[in-house]
Amino acid sequence: MARRVLLWGVDIRLTRRFEWIYQALVYCAAVACCLPGAGEVDKTAEYSLNPGITLNFSQFTAGKPLHMVAYGDTRFTDPAVTTGTNPRVRKWLVDRIALENPAVLLITGDTPFHGARTEDWNVFNQETESWRKEGILVLPTTGNHEILGGWDQGITNYLDHFPAIERHRNYSALMGNVEVISLDMNSEVATADRQVVWFGQQLDHVPPQVDFLIILYHIPWMADEQTELLARLPSADALLYRKVLEAHLDKLRARVLVLNGHIHNYERFERRGVEYIVTGGGGAEPYPLLIRGAADLYHDHPRGHPVYHYLTLDVNGRTLRATMWRVTDPEASTLAVEAQDNFTVTAAAPPARPREQSNGGHGYK
Repeated sequence: MARRVLLWGVDIRLTRRFEWIYQALVYCAAVACCLPGAGEVDKTAEYSLNPGITLNFSQFTAGKPLHMVAYGDTRFTDPAVTTGTNPRVRKWLVDRIALENPAVLLITGDTPFHGARTEDWNVFNQETESWRKEGILVLPTTGNHEILGGWDQGITNYLDHFPAIERHRNYSALMGNVEVISLDMNSEVATADRQVVWFGQQLDHVPPQVDFLIILYHIPWMADEQTELLARLPSADALLYRKVLEAHLDKLRARVLVLNGHIHNYERFERRGVEYIVTGGGGAEPYPLLIRGAADLYHDHPRGHPVYHYLTLDVNGRTLRATMWRVTDPEASTLAVEAQDNFTVTAAAPPARPREQSNGGHGYK
């Protein structure tokens, strides 16, 4: 039987053909309205404002292989809640990632459903116990759901549950020849201005051994045509950070990957040699992408929706290989994943050091 809904005051009878269109319109309206405004900040949180590496994880060595996973938009909450999040797929993906046994897990935001609720973070602790057993280093970024229900309490809860970042709301982390820069989207205006300056300084001080620079920010810096039209994304803040990045590209030897979330799907773009990936398929209610523009390098699976997934990132020397693993059928009795997208990024070799040469018996360089 067709569903009836009120859309902009009009009584509409939804046939199966138009159900996805309706879902996309409702989802885009929600996405456009849930960006944070100004608010109070957690006074115990430290903003990283000095250039240079914030966190140096010395257990990783440049030149040695590094296996990482990235994903986001999980919305951990009471497993009885099935609206806005899929608890079965969410928990299965957590366990699947533990089986991947990455050295590093990158999270693109919206980890809890309600960031200010202790109960949601308790579910996060329970469902992700396998990550801690495997000793996975978890590096997150904030999303809008981290402050849902209360700005100050949400940020405090976020910092309490990711000890590896040492209460930094924004940070840079060095892991061998990989650097991760995580930017906080939930900043009051004055701090956001300082964070923009700090971001530019970080790009000026990328360590010479870094081959791959990965940037975490929840809101997409590039988005598909449907999202641009209906959800008005990327936001002004996201475009500002992208502009700062592009102003530094000519000076960077490292290849850059920007990992975003917020859109509960998977998208991939390339612009000026930078890979932009939206990885928001960690368990939150899927976002139907009815139209994928020509700029999107991922071409949908024939069924198209939903795209619950995670991304593996394997670094070996100056080569990074990425694969998107999509949940084949979220309604199946036994869940499984299949490789649905892959790409390779290669970093340029560092410049050769000048050789000392002979000049009439006097050395010069």
